[in-house]
Amino acid sequence: MNRPVPLPLEEPDTSFSTSGGTSVRRTVLPSGVRVLTEHVPAARSTSVGYWVGVGSRDERPGQFGSTHFLEHLLFKGTGTRSALDIAVSFDAVGGEHNAATAKEYTCYYARVRDVDLPMAVAVIGDMVTSSVLEAEAFDVERSVILEELAMAADDPADLAGEAFFASAYADHPLGRPIGGTPDSIRAVRRDDVVSHYQEHYAPNGIVVTAAGAVDHERFCTLVDAVFASAQPARPNPRRTAEPAAAPLAPRVEVIARPTEQVSVIRGSHGLDLRDERRPVLSVLNAVLGGGMSSRLFQEVRERRGLAYAVSSFAPAYLDNGVFGVYAGCAPDNVVALLGIVDDEFQRMADDGITPTELARAKGQIEGALTLSLEDSDARMTRLGRSELGVGEFTDLSTALARVDEVTVDAVLDLARDLLTRPVVTAVVGAVDSSRIERVAARSGA
Repeated sequence: MNRPVPLPLEEPDTSFSTSGGTSVRRTVLPSGVRVLTEHVPAARSTSVGYWVGVGSRDERPGQFGSTHFLEHLLFKGTGTRSALDIAVSFDAVGGEHNAATAKEYTCYYARVRDVDLPMAVAVIGDMVTSSVLEAEAFDVERSVILEELAMAADDPADLAGEAFFASAYADHPLGRPIGGTPDSIRAVRRDDVVSHYQEHYAPNGIVVTAAGAVDHERFCTLVDAVFASAQPARPNPRRTAEPAAAPLAPRVEVIARPTEQVSVIRGSHGLDLRDERRPVLSVLNAVLGGGMSSRLFQEVRERRGLAYAVSSFAPAYLDNGVFGVYAGCAPDNVVALLGIVDDEFQRMADDGITPTELARAKGQIEGALTLSLEDSDARMTRLGRSELGVGEFTDLSTALARVDEVTVDAVLDLARDLLTRPVVTAVVGAVDSSRIERVAARSGA
């Protein structure tokens, strides 16, 4: 496979083999549900996921936090299964089941033995299509979610992450916290959450994926039974891009907390999912802060001893992305840490990377990509994100080839683009706010 395989919405059936000897097939059911499977020879288990193309960025005023709220509520029971019934279904067979809410999608997933796949498809399908969203359960889960938000607020790293996104994406849906805020969760009404559910959980907005010991035809039959009462429909269009303006000047957010360690995030807008430079960014990220041999790890931790944890990151969305650095350090070390991060940003933009660093980064990325696909959950997730994201499947061989094509010059060009932009800084801890704001703003590009 030399190029990504397109997944056009109007194509009812697509199949192909991967470089690893697995077979992928995609079928659009009459209801508009899209089904994708990857059969892995010799596998004895299957990972299955029900994906809904709605995330926190899709919420309207009055609904903030509803997507994550629904993730909780769908486990509380359907017309035919109680919350205990759902839990027992998986516990009784040694299976795993859970859910995740992101900024652009929600996924309900499970991993079971091959013989238990019909149960997993039926139970999660029942949750997704037929949850009752009872008023009593709504009030209980409101309290649970408020506790979850309180737990996150007690984690300085989580708090710094939320502050960073809020500053990097001010006045844009990506800047909102996935779980909502305590105020929005207290204010949201059950009717608003039910409306959100009815709007976004229609069959033609759902993607069902499975990887491992799975036969596509039999799997489609199982999924089709879940949506037997659905009317014929075409799949929903994929997400429309909604780019956000990058900051025109440095932004600094300091949140005072009586913590022993300060959490620092510093970065800027990055690349979106469709940007052809994503493999180049992967290499840049690996060299700057992607491992124990990275520049930041070596300078901040190994040589200076300023932090225990330091790393860079580069999440991407359909139309936006960020690139930044996280570190946790003592309050007295924050100023020095910010200086080192900026020095490394500038050195990368001035000089790029060496051939040795390039080779090491490629080996790190290619190895991690290959090892990740030993897990059926990762393969199932790849299918879902491929369908809901850019609408194409990228095989491992294609991904590895793209990484292998990255050059030293390409990394230098990207570094000069990204690392000299105005930066956003979020700091959480026991620090002098005015001092940090002056230092962070002065050292920003």
